[in-house]
Amino acid sequence: MAQPEIHQFPCLKDNYGVLVHDAEGDVTLSIDAPDAAAVKRALEERGWRLTHILATHHHADHTAGIPALKAETHCLVIGPRDEAARIPGLDQAVGEPDTLSLGTLTVKVLDTPGHTIGHVTYWLDGAKVAFVGDTLFAMGCGRILEGTAEMMWTSLRKIADLPRDTLLYCGHEYTVANGKFGVSIEPENGRLQERLLDAETVRAQGEATLPTRVDLELETNVFLRADTRALRDRVGLPAAPAWKVFADLRERKNRF
Repeated sequence: MAQPEIHQFPCLKDNYGVLVHDAEGDVTLSIDAPDAAAVKRALEERGWRLTHILATHHHADHTAGIPALKAETHCLVIGPRDEAARIPGLDQAVGEPDTLSLGTLTVKVLDTPGHTIGHVTYWLDGAKVAFVGDTLFAMGCGRILEGTAEMMWTSLRKIADLPRDTLLYCGHEYTVANGKFGVSIEPENGRLQERLLDAETVRAQGEATLPTRVDLELETNVFLRADTRALRDRVGLPAAPAWKVFADLRERKNRF
C-alpha cells in the first residue's frame, strides 16, 4: 500500500480539518467536516475530489460542514454507530471492530467514548496514523461530556497502546494550554518542559503543533501517565486505580 497524502489545515477558531488522499485508490477522505468552506478550499488547493467523510463524533464543530459537502460532492458519510441519529447525512454507521476498505486504504475503527458516548477513532495501521478527534490532544485530552472518567481512561489507554511511532491527528490546537497544565502537575518532567517551550515557539510562528506521536504523548501527557507512581503521589492517591487518578487530573484541568 502506498502511503496516503495527508493535508491538515486550520478552520473555525481552533479546529483542524484533515484530508487523506489515496491516489492509487482514487479516494479522498475528510476526517470530520468542521466547516464546509474550509474543506472545499483545501480540496481545491490540492485538486482532490472528496469521496468520504469520516466523522469521529457528533459535535457541531466536527459535523457542521457535512450537509453542504455531501450535497455538492455526493460523498459517503461514515460515523459512529452509537451516535448515528446525531450525525447529519450519515450513510454508514460503524464501531469497533469494524474495518473499512476505502480505495487501497484499510481503516480500523476503535471505540473511544468519553468525550461523547459514541466517539470513535480511525486507525490506518498500515500508514502508521490515527485520527483521534477530541479523545486525545497533544499533552492533553478531551473533556468528559457524556461518558465517565473510567470510560475515558480506557479510551486513552487504547490510543496509548497503538504502536509508538503512530502519528496522532487531533481535532483542536490546545497544545500550549495543555503543556502549561502538565508542567504545573509534573514540573520535574524535563521532556515536558522542553516540549512546552517548543510548542510556544511553533505557535508564535503561526504554525501547527500537530500531529503528535504516541511515544511523545507517553513521555509528556500527564493524562496518559496517570498510572505512574509520580502522578499517583502528586495527586495524593498512591493506592487508587489509575482511572481515579486520571479523573482527579481531569477535574484539576477543568479548573486550571
